[in-house]
Amino acid sequence: MTGRKLSKTAIGTLIALALVILGLAILLTWSQKAEPASTAPAEPEPPKETQLSFLCVGDVMSHSPQTTAQYDASEGKYNYDNNFKYVKDYIESADLALCNVETTFAGKPYTGFPYFSAPDALATALANAGFDVGITSNNHMADKGLDGILRTKEVLEKKGLATVGSVMEEDEPRYLIQEVKGVKVGIVAYTYETGSGSGSVSINGSVVSDEVAAHINSFNFNTLDEDLDKIKTAIDGAKDAGAEIIIAYYHWGEEYQREANQFQKKLAQKTVDLGADIIFASHPHVLQGAEYLTPSDSQLQDKKVPVFYSMGNFISNQRSETLGNRYTEEGLMAQVSLTYKEGEGITDLSMSGIPTWVDKYYSGGKQVYEIIPLDEGVNENESLTASGHLSRAKQALEDANGILGFDSKED
Repeated sequence: MTGRKLSKTAIGTLIALALVILGLAILLTWSQKAEPASTAPAEPEPPKETQLSFLCVGDVMSHSPQTTAQYDASEGKYNYDNNFKYVKDYIESADLALCNVETTFAGKPYTGFPYFSAPDALATALANAGFDVGITSNNHMADKGLDGILRTKEVLEKKGLATVGSVMEEDEPRYLIQEVKGVKVGIVAYTYETGSGSGSVSINGSVVSDEVAAHINSFNFNTLDEDLDKIKTAIDGAKDAGAEIIIAYYHWGEEYQREANQFQKKLAQKTVDLGADIIFASHPHVLQGAEYLTPSDSQLQDKKVPVFYSMGNFISNQRSETLGNRYTEEGLMAQVSLTYKEGEGITDLSMSGIPTWVDKYYSGGKQVYEIIPLDEGVNENESLTASGHLSRAKQALEDANGILGFDSKED
């Protein structure tokens, strides 16, 4: 009897010992699971880099002969698509494409110089060509009064183009924000005022009402220091709204002068100092040079801002036959390429451009207007073959190359 009791005791002891060992094993396993797999710090994510391309063109005009040429009698409507067929690929390939719309869409009757109103079909063609933004601030923006200003914006936006340079309501922001590949781009646009001598706002030599003045973005070189506050407010507002890149457009300079004047250069430098990253401009109706400017702030001396002083006429009826001035036939698709690095800003910025020439010739009993890119395909261009104007296009290319003078970004 005693031996059997000792055996049961031993068995109980062994079972208890086994349970203790099992418990310890479970605790050890839990402890190991609770420990992190690795104590090494995680590698930080590299900043996101986005490559962006911008394209801007100068004056899109609609003189009366153009309006006549674009009317299709068989269809009973206007169509401007052929104007842009050779440049469409360049425009569509840009991440953001802008144009200066130097006419109004005020409706009938359609008129040319000196008070422009073009068929809405021109806005349709600009959208079809690939433009994203229509700039409305220029010396013809008030040709048809406030109704023309407002309807121009309405038509462009209805066709799918964002607008900048005028506002529907007086208290609207004076800037535009466009999101491009996830990067917010702020755009401001202003036109020059002509001196009125009365303190009133004068556009293209005519005093406009206070109501009109309140709907347009303009500045006066005679009161530039004061008007710079308006431009600064617009740029700062765009930045406060999240803009990571700032584009400024100006309608400025002297007509038919192929060099930028001191006022253009002064305003360009002031705008760079206000924080603009790119400046596009037009109005002289001819090409002017382009250069990089550096902010006056000594801490920003590494920043280079491309400035295109005048991109000339993109399309118009101004030419040798009408003005005795071949330079008015020439334009530029101004291009800026850059990398935007999140948290660090712009890197690898460069400017370039494709010169253009407006061909005008007769075909099928009517005039034809087409914008010719002066690129490697100019010798085979069908329009130039039809018109016999290849030599004039090559002269335009020579003119453009002689004046643009793109500097390398390392200079």
